[in-house]
Amino acid sequence: MNGNGVKDNNPLKAVGHWLAGVPHTITQLASGKLASLQSALHLGQSAQKLVPGRDSVKRLRRAWKGLAAPSASLPAPELSLSDRERRLVERIRLETQRRNRNNVTRTRAYWNLYEQHPELHWALLAHMVSRNGGWNMTDLEGEFLPSLLTRPGREALFAFLERANALIFGDAYPQLLLYEESKRSGEPLFHLLPAFGVSVFMKPVWEEFWDVHDPVLLTVSLIVNEQHFIENRVVKQHYFITNVLETAEFQAQALLQLNQVFFPFALHKDPLHKSADRLKLAGEILEDFTDIKERIEFGKTLYAVLFGIPAVHQGVVLFASAQPHTGSRADYWPHLFSRIRKDVPGVSPAGPKLEGCELKAGAAGIYSPELERTWKDVPLTAPETGDWFPSNAGSVAGHFGNIDVPALFEMSAECCFGLHKIQLAALASVQLKGN
Repeated sequence: MNGNGVKDNNPLKAVGHWLAGVPHTITQLASGKLASLQSALHLGQSAQKLVPGRDSVKRLRRAWKGLAAPSASLPAPELSLSDRERRLVERIRLETQRRNRNNVTRTRAYWNLYEQHPELHWALLAHMVSRNGGWNMTDLEGEFLPSLLTRPGREALFAFLERANALIFGDAYPQLLLYEESKRSGEPLFHLLPAFGVSVFMKPVWEEFWDVHDPVLLTVSLIVNEQHFIENRVVKQHYFITNVLETAEFQAQALLQLNQVFFPFALHKDPLHKSADRLKLAGEILEDFTDIKERIEFGKTLYAVLFGIPAVHQGVVLFASAQPHTGSRADYWPHLFSRIRKDVPGVSPAGPKLEGCELKAGAAGIYSPELERTWKDVPLTAPETGDWFPSNAGSVAGHFGNIDVPALFEMSAECCFGLHKIQLAALASVQLKGN
């Protein structure tokens, strides 16, 4: 509206207002990036390299070689279960199905397991990555993306994120529950893994973990396993290739912030207090989701950030224990995001809201809804059968070297800069469509 209350049809006027403030914005963001760098350098002084046990890796390589031998390609004998084992398998299946209802229930299940069994590093990593998946899902119906993506495009992208999230949970969670039951009974039960369709790759891993308790070895193995598990079932599925991965919108994933995975962490004992010392964000950026080797290395880097930097690990645990996952980005930055859509008199909904990493005076919070109020639960369908390992056996051993903590992992300023980019794109889109 102009001063006379008449809609202004100049499609670039609002963008022009934003551009007028660019020098100040750039100064603020540059200052933020410098602060992020200084924070990373400070926190990184106590960083610890994650190292899987060499002897364990050698034993696993021999076991994997045996599983990949020509004789191992013959159909496995049918698993014979006792009545007790059959009841256990059915209980784990039902529990997995119950928890696999949506992103929120999965994310909570990972956290509950990590609380009970902190040696399961992968459970905390999965919990935090799953939080990011939920934020990406709700973004599709949040403040900005509906202006940039069509409804069918948003539905296809949600289906992509949901399918990957659900399949990984459906494969990994029974393994974690079987380990929990093994601890409870005092005896390893990993001979039951085939009953859940778990790759033969994982059985010697769990047996080795039971003997030597090496969390790094187990975590890397689960990263390798789960990324291979979704490779043909999601990433190379024709529907997702056509409707998601090859679309112009997904190619601009950097703009949509789909390639950022970060972990909110507290540097104080009260992670949800309202002081200026807000939660920091630590993480990494994935360049090419379609490259399985890059996804695996990306997962390992995230693991190094989460468990290799004591302050980040402690701060993430503080955050996760204090803030249940809802899918809203208000979970971690309530100073910027709002779970409900608000209209503020005198402020155009299409106008820029951000100034640096703060809301402009009088601007309503960026709308970021809760997931269970945004997307309906998706009925689960069984994953395609088949074991990824036999045809990939020669490539897995190379993933088990030392894992270094990246020099740059503090992403608070990077995330603010990303918000500015997506705000500008949405603002331009709204103005052009309204012209």
